[in-house]
Amino acid sequence: MRDEKPNKGKASAKAASSERPTGVRRADAARMPGSSVHGSLANEIGLRIVRGDYPPGTILPNEAKWSETFDVSRSAVREAIKMLMAKSLLASRPKIGSWVEPKERWNLLDRDVLAWYATSPDREVFLKTVQEFRHIIEPEATAFAAMRRSDEQMAEISQACREMGEAASLQERTRADTRFHLAILRASGNDLLVPLGVLIESAFDHLFTYTTRELDDLQHAQKLHEAIEKCIRLQRPDAARNAVRKLLANTDIVIRSR
Repeated sequence: MRDEKPNKGKASAKAASSERPTGVRRADAARMPGSSVHGSLANEIGLRIVRGDYPPGTILPNEAKWSETFDVSRSAVREAIKMLMAKSLLASRPKIGSWVEPKERWNLLDRDVLAWYATSPDREVFLKTVQEFRHIIEPEATAFAAMRRSDEQMAEISQACREMGEAASLQERTRADTRFHLAILRASGNDLLVPLGVLIESAFDHLFTYTTRELDDLQHAQKLHEAIEKCIRLQRPDAARNAVRKLLANTDIVIRSR
């Protein structure tokens, strides 16, 4: 049974407010290259949910209203709603409609939900939350990687670290940085850690967009990454754990300085 009942009192208010506001993006106009109509619509509705336009418990407009608002077919609306239900943002019942689930039920490890969360007004809170999560996971994962990594995995970690230092742009560096940390998670030898890579990846995608890094900061960060690589290569788990903590502490400073 549900912990919260949908707020039926909000239904009429939400229906009234769901008329297309001035300047609203239509789903077909907002569609990204290669994205389907229902995918673009799910992206638009999901973003509105995560940023708080539709609080938990709110009953959403019905299919006909969404179809009118975004000028899309009702079948596209149904598929978009199904996508959001699969991500645990929405639930639905006959004669009630779809409503927003409590935040604690959202699948925050879903790539799309993370992207919406990271671009919401609470972006700073998101980055700090992810950073706390990294403090919990990465030091021990890196220590395990130092003990368990294979030669092939070590080569992958070392190559990513080297490409970070050779990157010609911040985008290239961020991609190499992401590969570095994902390779360490895989080298930890714990299958449950690998799916968490999507959270680490999202953190880097948005952290480096959010922060402005000066050349000196990048050089210092590179040295911290090289220290981690060396500890894993020499199979020194305690030193690897401490090296990661130094890197995370450096990122903490960057976030706080914003």
